[in-house]
Amino acid sequence: MRVSVLDAGSNTVRLVIADVEGGVPLPVHTVKWKLRLSEHVGPDGTIADEAVEQLVKAVAAAGATARRWHASGPMAFATAVVRAAPNRQELLRRVAAGTGIRMCTLPGETEAELTFLAARRWLGWHAGPLAVLDIGGGSLEVAFGRGRLPDFAASLPLGARRLTQEYLAVQDPPGPEELKELRRRIRHELRDVASRIRWERPRTAAVSSRTFQQLGRLCGAAPGRYGPFVHREMRCRDLREAVRTLAALPVAERAQLPGISAPRAEQSLAGAVVGHTALKLMGLRGAVVCPWAIREGVLLRYIEDGADWWTDATATTDAPAPTPAPPLRIARPRA
Repeated sequence: MRVSVLDAGSNTVRLVIADVEGGVPLPVHTVKWKLRLSEHVGPDGTIADEAVEQLVKAVAAAGATARRWHASGPMAFATAVVRAAPNRQELLRRVAAGTGIRMCTLPGETEAELTFLAARRWLGWHAGPLAVLDIGGGSLEVAFGRGRLPDFAASLPLGARRLTQEYLAVQDPPGPEELKELRRRIRHELRDVASRIRWERPRTAAVSSRTFQQLGRLCGAAPGRYGPFVHREMRCRDLREAVRTLAALPVAERAQLPGISAPRAEQSLAGAVVGHTALKLMGLRGAVVCPWAIREGVLLRYIEDGADWWTDATATTDAPAPTPAPPLRIARPRA
């Protein structure tokens, strides 16, 4: 059986088509569209009409690609940049009307749970008690658990693109005061979650997302051309040095560093500061760089729990946008 999943994030819209027989999502085709939705967000979070039109075209192209590859779906969702937008419901309606594909926004805690499942399946049970961090453009997801799904999951407004726009957009490179204010914000937001992680004392920590993958490469991990099965780790002390290196360079020069791509060079510093601060506050010396993330989590839930899971998860797509959540959310008990 062949299925597809579509993820609309702050920078790209990405389609993954996978064969799911045998209980493992084996990718057969991937494609992405670089829309950079976060660059088309107004002061109040509203996504500009032009960007919405571009999103509709990308989703339509993704649907056509999935049909061409004889895949069901796609199971389509958007992350924090759309979830927080005041015109979120209108955007989703326009996507559905223009493509026939029902895109949803998942709660941040659900995103954290899905990423945790992906990391658990990738790392296996030998990882033991597991903490997972996943940074996107608009939010940071943190989860911890001892089983298949996390015991708790949290979503925090610490996305790399969001923090770059709020704290590091005054000068290039930023000054020490901007970095000081950024660290203060991160420590404040992470206080409760970091305390919980320290108390749980995970055996293994994992980081996921394109931003963390690029930072892992900057910290000395093997390049992507070596394949996904090479062990990659990002140590806290190496990430501290990465922060110093990135902070000393203008954006154009950051893109010349190992692993740092031009589209993510601007937000790489904020991502590094979030990663280093989080690991330090949580008492973690480092983390495994996991190649699986939320898209694989969606595919795994589909495989393990059936198509009805996606129907249930997206049943409240048209509900009003949620009010801001407390820093820590406890995941629902699992049977």
